[in-house]
Amino acid sequence: MTEKKKLKIKILDKEYSLLVDDEEIAKDLAIYVNRILEETKQELPDQPYQTIAIIAALNIAYDLFIERTKNREFLIQSSDKIKRIKLLLSQSDVSKPS
Repeated sequence: MTEKKKLKIKILDKEYSLLVDDEEIAKDLAIYVNRILEETKQELPDQPYQTIAIIAALNIAYDLFIERTKNREFLIQSSDKIKRIKLLLSQSDVSKPS
């Protein structure tokens, strides 16, 4: 079991302390979340932070769903190609003289 590391991150000019397994991933996530929040804040400057946070969370969830959909499509296409290759290989083995 890996020991958790303490990490300080800054999101929307507020500092948070986290316990993380992987500092690099946590830093990248914090940068990503902060960027989405900042973009949302710029697009909706008159909205309260709670509204900004909810819309940013929906944007992040949207990104996640898009990536999951792409991944599912890739897995289906890959599986289909593997099946075709196996079929071609099995046909090739059958047609070879012993």
